[in-house]
This record gives sequence, structure tokens and C-alpha cells, in this order.
Amino acid sequence: MKVKFEAQLWAWDARRMDTWVFVTLPVDESEDIRDLTGSVKRGFGSLRVRVSIGGTTWKTSIFPGSGGGPYVLPVKGPVRKAESLDVGDTAAVTVELLDV
Repeated sequence: MKVKFEAQLWAWDARRMDTWVFVTLPVDESEDIRDLTGSVKRGFGSLRVRVSIGGTTWKTSIFPGSGGGPYVLPVKGPVRKAESLDVGDTAAVTVELLDV
């Protein structure tokens, strides 16, 4: 399953010493992912994915949002630097589920 969407980068401020930056997957696609992967069990409910933003592709995990909300995708610093992205910018994202 592949999901293509545009989303704004946002900072998770729960840890003051670290800067974690994410994008949120669309609600409908997150529900489709839950339906497809209901039996997959990994730490923190994570799912392995291949992600592309601009010319950068990497493997990582998506995580369920708090309270069963949409999945969130961490966007690491080297990707943000390579694609000239910062918190508040909008990125075109492709997420492909692995191991499903």
C-alpha cells in the first residue's frame, strides 16, 4: 500500500532537549492502514515504511497518533536538510508500507 499526500512539518515539544519533527498522515488513509495491518504487532504500534520526500528516500516507521488518531511520520534532520525543509513547511510525502 502506498499513500501520497502533502502535510505540514510540526515539532513535538514533549522533550525540551531534543527536536523531533513529524508530519501527520491523512485520517482516511490512516484508517485504511489500520484496517490492513490490524494483526501486525510491533513496538509502540509502529509500522515499517519506505518514505520519499523530494529526492530523498529512506526506511523508517510510522506511529499511531495519541488516542487512536492518524499515524505520524518522523522526518529526520538529514532529510529536512537535504530537502530544505523546516517546521511549518509543507512537504509532498509518499509512504509505502513494508512487511504487509
